[in-house]
Amino acid sequence: MRSVSPATQSPSDPSRLRIGVSACLLGERVRYDGGHKRAAGLIRATEGVVEWVQVCPEVEVGMGTPRETLHLRGGANSPRLVTTETDVDHTDAMVAWARARIASLACAEIDGFVLKTRSPSCGLASVPVQGADGENTTGRGVFAAEVARALPDLPLADEEQLADPVKLTAFLRRVATHRELRVR
Repeated sequence: MRSVSPATQSPSDPSRLRIGVSACLLGERVRYDGGHKRAAGLIRATEGVVEWVQVCPEVEVGMGTPRETLHLRGGANSPRLVTTETDVDHTDAMVAWARARIASLACAEIDGFVLKTRSPSCGLASVPVQGADGENTTGRGVFAAEVARALPDLPLADEEQLADPVKLTAFLRRVATHRELRVR
């Protein structure tokens, strides 16, 4: 497995599937506490098949490591990305950065994306959202929502889904199909 820096724009090994990934899943120490969430099983299972393009929305938008934790607040369909203690709203900066970064990822010819489960930036579903009325619900992370909006045909998954070998195989097939359709 080879990890590709964010600046890389074209595939270096055309035999490998090029997939975006939350950097913490590759073992990068980019989480709020300076840690990682290395998905060793996923990395092992995709060895030689995948060329990863790592992304950490929170670090790349300018938040440091370690940093204050974030949560989603508001409605499930358009939540705000807010720091837990100091109440700083990072939503507008994250959306602006995400739109530019997603455009560069499309130019980098990615054909899928694996995102960090339940992250307020990267979670695909089941991310806790603190409602203004005191009701809590769940939604999608701000970066994940922008990826889904901008690239609606791009196969997306989270690392927990892909822990199941059957689901991983199905995801990799969807990624390969996406690549075939893109290069036609």
